[in-house]
Formats: sequence, C-alpha cells, structure tokens
Amino acid sequence: MLDSFHFDLSGILWPIAVLSIGFILYQGLQKAFSLSDKKRSNLVLQKQITNILFILLLIIIFVIALPIKDNIKNQIISLIGIVLSASIALSSATFLGNIMAGIWLRSVRNFKTGDFIEVKDMFGRVSGRGLLHTELQSIDRDLITLPNLFLATNPVTVMHSDGTIISTQLSLGYDVDHSIIEPILIKAAEAAALDKPFVYIDSLGDYSIVYKVHGLAKDLKTTLSSRSALNKCVLDALHKAGVEIVSPTFMNQRQVNEQTFIPKERNNRIKKETDKPEDVIFDKADKAGKLDEMKKQHEELIERMEQAKEAIKHADNAEVEEELKKSYEKLKAREAQMAEYLDSKSEEISREGKESSSE
Repeated sequence: MLDSFHFDLSGILWPIAVLSIGFILYQGLQKAFSLSDKKRSNLVLQKQITNILFILLLIIIFVIALPIKDNIKNQIISLIGIVLSASIALSSATFLGNIMAGIWLRSVRNFKTGDFIEVKDMFGRVSGRGLLHTELQSIDRDLITLPNLFLATNPVTVMHSDGTIISTQLSLGYDVDHSIIEPILIKAAEAAALDKPFVYIDSLGDYSIVYKVHGLAKDLKTTLSSRSALNKCVLDALHKAGVEIVSPTFMNQRQVNEQTFIPKERNNRIKKETDKPEDVIFDKADKAGKLDEMKKQHEELIERMEQAKEAIKHADNAEVEEELKKSYEKLKAREAQMAEYLDSKSEEISREGKESSSE
C-alpha cells in the first residue's frame, strides 16, 4: 500500500498548488457574492449551490493531483460519486415532489399572488410563489412558507374573485319574536355595506335562539374590516330597536332590578377610521398582487412591441414606416423603464420581512 504513494517533491507540490489556488478562487468567489448581495438579496440559494459545486470540484481535482496510483484515484472518485448519488436519492423525493407540485399548481391556476386562501388552520393572502414553496401572509402580518407539496395534497379554499360571504352569529332569548329580529339583522348587514343579506336561524338552544346573518362582501381586500363592521352594525341596530343582547340565564342568576342592558347612545361617536387594518396586515401580499398585475401589463407591452415589429416589416411606404418606428421606439423605452421598475420592486418585495435572515 505504501508503494502507492510517491513522496517526491513534484508530487507534493501539485496538491499544495491545487489547494492554494482553490483557496484563492474561493475567497474571490465569496467577495463576488458579497458585492452582488448589495444589489440583490435573493442570491442565498445560488450562493449555496455554487459553493457546494466549487468545493466538490476542488476535492475531485485534489484527488487527481495526489501522488497515488490511478486505480486508487478512481476508487476514491467512485466513492465520492456513490456518496453524492445516495444523498441526492434520499433527498430527491421531497425535492422533486415540491417541484412537480409547483408546476401543477401553476397549470391549475386555482389561485394567484394576492389571493386570500385557507388551507387547514392557516388563513392569509398569497405574497409570493416559487417553484418549491408558496409564501402566505397571515392575519398577524407574519410570513408563512408552505411547501408546494403541502398545498397540492391538502384542500385549499380560495376566496371567490367576485366576493365572499361575511357572517356573524349571536344568541337572543325566546321572549323576542324572530319576525322582529330578522329585519333588524338584515338592516344591520345593509348598513355594513354588504350585498344580498340573509338570516339563518342556526339552532334552537335551551335558553336562546342562535341567529346567523350573512352578506356578500365584494371587496376582498377588506374582508377583516367587513366582519368587524358587521358586528358593530348588528350591535347598533339591536340596541336602537331596544333588543337586549344578553342571555336569559344571566337575568335569572342576578338581581338587576329590571335594569335593561343596552348602553346609552353617545353623541360623540368615534369618527370612522380611514385607514383599514388590511393595509397593515396584508401589506406585502398587496404589493405582490399589484406587482403581478404589472407583470401582466409588461407582457402585454412586449406583445405590442412584437406586433409593431411586424407592422414595420409590412409598411406600405417609407413615411408610414418612419411613423411606426417612432411608435416602436416609444414602446421600447417604456418597456425598458417598466422592466427596470419591476426588477427593483421584485427585489424590494423579496427582501421585505427577511432583512435579518442569515445566509
């Protein structure tokens, strides 16, 4: 075995030279990535893959440069190949599964960036889509990363683009007839700016009736505000009608001297807030949705440029051709400006919420 190694000076110099050059190239590669990170923040995956490939290539070159026999070199390289193949085989099932699920979700097009979705116990707005994962911004403004395979194997509820049903329920005593309550709840839903309101008597309890009022909210971006507004309007409508929202058991357990539990109306009502909570909660998802719409406009602009090129080729005379060229140049300048804006916005949205993430 010892005769496989040749400890002559030339044999030792080659491995040392490979390691030295490899170290210098690696440092240069890291410096290049550091400069790129100042302009782009989504290079973490590319950096990791490049480092792995570089180190793997350096190991193979180092083995080739070692002063040992060719058959031993081949055995070492074969061993590296076996270990690498086993690692890829063990991890490829989930990796490829997420890729196939991502392609399937794109082809089905059941939701897009900016849509509200619910999967299992998670509800939020889609703020990003990738080949391996989908990013969801929750009602707490946090970012949830969901593997595409998870979305492909679980039922996903997507809010209808034309609007969704908002509802709230409450229980009232049997002493008030339902024919009085239902119109009040309908008016409350209308006051909350909900379309086509309707009321269900959800259940009949031992002490109270459970009512559920529904209405169509057409603006999906304000679903949380609409639910809160519906609750407020129900409270106001019932109190104005003189209906107590209190359980009969509460009345039976306490001596209240026939006191009614309806708050007195105040003249100094709180002014209606102009800022909606959705603007803060789903800020990244809203930006991502608008960016997605702009990308579609950019694609349409590129199609118009292609049409303009064809029109220039088939121009009837030089004058018409000159006018078409001017129009094409304007479209080209607009496309370049839009492309630059989309790139900068994509980078900005990608960085949002991940500034402190480690490489």
